[in-house]
Amino acid sequence: MNYTSISDRQRGEMLEAIGVESIEALFEIIPESSRLRGELDLPLAASELELQREIAELTEQNRGTHELSCFMGGGAYDHFVPAFIDQMISRGEFLTAYTPYQGEASQGSLQAFFEFQSQVARVTGMDIANASLYEGASAAGEAVLLSLNMTGKRRVLVASSVHPHTRDVIRTMISDLAAEYVEVDAGDDGVVSPEHVTAACDDDTACLVLQSPNVFGLVENWSACFDAMRGACDSGKKPLAIASCNPIACALLKNPGDSGADIAVGEGQPLGIPLQLGGPYVGLFAAKKEFTRKMPGRLVGMSEDADGRRAFTLTLQTREQHIRGAKATSNICTNQGLLALRATMYMAAMGPQGLREVAEQCWHKAHDLAKQIDALDGFSLKYPGHFFHEFVVECPIPARVIIDQAKEFGFLAGIDLSHNRIGAIGGEHDLLVSVTEKRTKDELDRFARALAEITRSA
Repeated sequence: MNYTSISDRQRGEMLEAIGVESIEALFEIIPESSRLRGELDLPLAASELELQREIAELTEQNRGTHELSCFMGGGAYDHFVPAFIDQMISRGEFLTAYTPYQGEASQGSLQAFFEFQSQVARVTGMDIANASLYEGASAAGEAVLLSLNMTGKRRVLVASSVHPHTRDVIRTMISDLAAEYVEVDAGDDGVVSPEHVTAACDDDTACLVLQSPNVFGLVENWSACFDAMRGACDSGKKPLAIASCNPIACALLKNPGDSGADIAVGEGQPLGIPLQLGGPYVGLFAAKKEFTRKMPGRLVGMSEDADGRRAFTLTLQTREQHIRGAKATSNICTNQGLLALRATMYMAAMGPQGLREVAEQCWHKAHDLAKQIDALDGFSLKYPGHFFHEFVVECPIPARVIIDQAKEFGFLAGIDLSHNRIGAIGGEHDLLVSVTEKRTKDELDRFARALAEITRSA
C-alpha cells in the first residue's frame, strides 16, 4: 500500500512552483560521490498480511526484559512502572498534545508541567527546575553552556567518571566555541578526588561536571569536589558546580542542592519511563534561582486570570524561535512533554516515601547481590567504595562470554565495560551489574549461581 502517492503531474507542478526543472536539479547540491545510482537492494513487494507475518517472526527473536531478568544498567534501568501510567498517558488529551503555546487552551498540560518542575526541584534540592529537556546528556551540555555564558570563562572540567555518552555530547556542544574541554581523571578507586579537581582548576575555569552515582555506580563526594573547585579559583566569577544525578538515588543519598551544586541535571528515565530500546527519555534540569533567566528551554508559571482564578502559562521561553532571537540562551526548542507527564504521574503516585522505598530496595538488593558475587571463586568487586545500585565486577572469564551464556539461564547479565556500547571504560573482564527494586531475592540467588556455573563450564 502506497501512503505517499504523488502523480507525475503533481510532481511537475511542485517543481515548477519552486523554479526547478527536474528532481536531479533539485538535488544537485549533493556531491555526485554521495548519490546512489541504480535501484535500491530491496526484497520483492509483500502483501500486508505477509508483512505482518514476517514482522511477527522477527519480533519472536527478541528476548528482552519481558522474558529475561535484567541486570543491565549503564544509564537506563529496569524499574517498575505502575500500570495506571500507561492507561493515563494513552488518553487523547495527553497523547496528542504537542506544545502548549495557547495557555487558555492548555491549562491541563501546563499544570502538569508546573507540577513536574516542582517535583524535580524538590527531588534535587534546587530552587527551580524547567519543564524538562530532551534527555540527560544534552541537559548536562546545556548546563555547561549556561556556565560559559554566566562566568565568561572558557575552561570546562568534566570528570572522567561521568558517563561516556554525556562526555561525548558535552564535547560536541562546545566544539565550535572558544572553550577548552578538560577531563579530571578518577583515581584507582573509581572516583574523583578533591586534589585532582584542584590540580585541574585555574582562574579561567567555568564549571565542573561531576556525576554521582557515577558511571561505575560509585557515590562521588560532590561537596568536597565542588569546594575544591571554588577554592582553587581566586579571580573573576566563581565557576559553577554541575551535579549530574540519578533522581531515584536522590531519595536516599545527599541531593545536589545539599551538596553545594549550582545546577543539577540528570536522566529522568527511572521515573516511570520504560527502557523503550534506548529512548526517547526526558532530561532533568534544575538550578539556583539566580540562574532562572539563563536556563534553557521553558518554564511554566502559576498566576491568576482577570477573574482571579488560578492560571498557568509559559512564563519564560528563552528560545530562538520566540522573541529572544539571537539573544536566546539555547537552541532547545521545547520540552519532552509526554515523557515529562509520565515522570509527573510517577512521582505524584510514589510520593517522597515511595521514592525512598524504591531507592532503599535498590540499595539493599544491589549490596546483597554484590556480596554473593564477591564470594564466588574468581570474582571480585573492582572498586571498594560506596555504591548505590550498580557495581563493577572483575570476572575470571571475559564479560562478553558471561553476558552471552547468561541468557540461557534467563538473565541479561550486565554490560561489558570493554565494549564500545558504553565507551570502552574497562577491561574485557569488567562487568557492570545493576539491580533495581524489581529484582526478587530468588532472582538474585539464581543469578549468582548462574555466574558460578558459567565460569565452571568455561
